[in-house]
Amino acid sequence: MTPSLDRRRLLATAAATAGLLPLAASKAAAAPTGPYRIDMHAHYLPPDYRKALLKAGYLTIGGYPTPTWSPEAALAFMDRYRIQTQVLSVSDPAVTFVKGATARNLARYCNDYAAALVKKHPKRFGALAVLPMPDVLASLAEIRHALDVLKLDGVGLISSYNGVYLGDPRFEPVMAELNRRGAYVFVHPAAPPPANKPELLIPDFLYEFTFDTTRAATAMIYSGTIKRYPKIRFQLAHAGGTVPFLANRLALLENVGLPDVVKPVLPDVSGNIRSFYYDTALSSAPSAMKSVLEVTSRDHIVFGSDWPFSALTLQGSGDPQPKLSETFTDPQRLKIERANALRQLPRLAALLTP
Repeated sequence: MTPSLDRRRLLATAAATAGLLPLAASKAAAAPTGPYRIDMHAHYLPPDYRKALLKAGYLTIGGYPTPTWSPEAALAFMDRYRIQTQVLSVSDPAVTFVKGATARNLARYCNDYAAALVKKHPKRFGALAVLPMPDVLASLAEIRHALDVLKLDGVGLISSYNGVYLGDPRFEPVMAELNRRGAYVFVHPAAPPPANKPELLIPDFLYEFTFDTTRAATAMIYSGTIKRYPKIRFQLAHAGGTVPFLANRLALLENVGLPDVVKPVLPDVSGNIRSFYYDTALSSAPSAMKSVLEVTSRDHIVFGSDWPFSALTLQGSGDPQPKLSETFTDPQRLKIERANALRQLPRLAALLTP
C-alpha cells in the first residue's frame, strides 16, 4: 500500500470510529490488497507476428524500437505495478503491412494466440481482437470468430488504415456489426502515411499519434458513425489525443447562427465527445487529465500503461502513474484504475468481482 493510501485509510478509520463519517466512507478509502489495476491499453507481440513485422521492415513502431514481448515478461511487469489484468491488443500497424490471405491468417493467428493466453491466465489477461482491415468482408468473418468462438473481450482498431480513417463509408458494415453486438472498441493511433505528414526528425509516437486519433474521432463524429451506432463503446488511446483540447473548436458549428434546416443534420459533437472512453496511457499529467474532465465524466476514464511500448518510462515498481494523484483523490483513482474498466468487461467482472 502506498503511504498516501495508508494515511487516508488511517484518517478515515479514525473519523468513522469517532462517529464523524459513516463506516462505508472509511471502507471506500481503503486500497485493495495485492494487484488491482485493470490495464486497458496494453499490447502483445506474439512470436510470429513480431517476426512478420521485422521481415516487413518494421524495426520501429511510430519511431519506437519494435519491442520484444512474452507472457512471462508481461506478468512480471504487472506484478511490479500491482496490475491484476492486462487487456491486450495489437498496436499499429495491426496487420496492414500484409494483404489478402496473409493478412487474414496473421490476424487469426494473433487472436487465437491471445485466446489461448486468456484461457491459461483468465484473471490476468483479457484480449481485444485484431481485424484484417481494411478488408471488410474478412473483418466481419474475424469478428464472428473472435467474439463468438474465442469469446474475446472486444475489438481493437487503429485510427486509419492506409490513410483511410474510421468513419469512412467503406467501413460501414464493420461498424454496423460492432454496434449490433454492443462491442467495446479500442481505437489506437496509427502512423499516417509519409505523404500525409511533415518531414520532421521526431518520432511519430510523440505527436503524430495524438493527431491521428483526433482525426479518427472527428471523422467518426462528423460522418455520423457515433450517432448511427450508439451501442459501440469507443475507447480513445492516450487521453483522446488532442480531442479534449479541441472539443470546443470541434463543436463551433453547434453555436453559430446556421439556418434551422441545417442544424438537424449536424452531429451532437459535444455529446459524442462525452461518450468516448479515454485512457491514461502516457497521459497521466494534470494537463491531460483535467482536459478530459472538461469534456466527460470520471466514469469514462480508464487506466492504461501502453506496455511494452512504454518500457523506457516504466522500469521501476509501485505506482506506474503518480501524476494521477495531482488530479484525482485516492478513491477516484481506484475507480479509474479498476471499477470503470470492469463495468465494460462482463467476462472479467464476473471473474474478479467478489
